[in-house]
Amino acid sequence: MREAVEWLTTALPFTERLRIADHRCQLSHSNGAIVLVKPGGHADAASSTLQGPGAHSVQLRVTEIDALFLRAKAAGARVLAEPADHMYGERQCSFLDPWGHPWTLSEAIFDSDPADWGGELLVE
Repeated sequence: MREAVEWLTTALPFTERLRIADHRCQLSHSNGAIVLVKPGGHADAASSTLQGPGAHSVQLRVTEIDALFLRAKAAGARVLAEPADHMYGERQCSFLDPWGHPWTLSEAIFDSDPADWGGELLVE
């Protein structure tokens, strides 16, 4: 798990905030956080924690996406999609971390009306 923490704080804009022994770590980003938990770290671990790396994906809202993409790539990320602008007002890129977990970085670049691209806004 230490390798993952080191990679995430090098490749992405995370700061290690809290470490609990060798089985749990909280990384902060902006006004949010993620928690890394060693798979099967406790006796009653949910079976979902034992799934392969492709069983989930993480989307992280960022600023300066192009610089972060280059940072992740330099740290060894395997590129799935280069940064590109999308009709729904986001610039996004995707990659796999060294353990095969998929990540998408997303930066808001303009406001869009969801009806323009097939979405439906439910709450203002």
